[in-house]
Amino acid sequence: MTSEDFKRWRKALKLNQKDAAIALGLKKRVIQYYEKGKRDGRKVEIPLTVSLACYAIAHGVFNYDASELESEPGS
Repeated sequence: MTSEDFKRWRKALKLNQKDAAIALGLKKRVIQYYEKGKRDGRKVEIPLTVSLACYAIAHGVFNYDASELESEPGS
């Protein structure tokens, strides 16, 4: 996910930076770094976990408990 994609995600969901931070369990400053793509002159990459969380939130998944998955044999 690029910084432009991240900002597009946030705006499409009509989230301000504070609300995006709350939804992702991050600090507002991290959201700002992701959108800028840099921190202290260094490139900031958006982790896969954050990218996947953005996808989930965009599709209405805010919590996941895996209850729809089959139990492992013997458990």
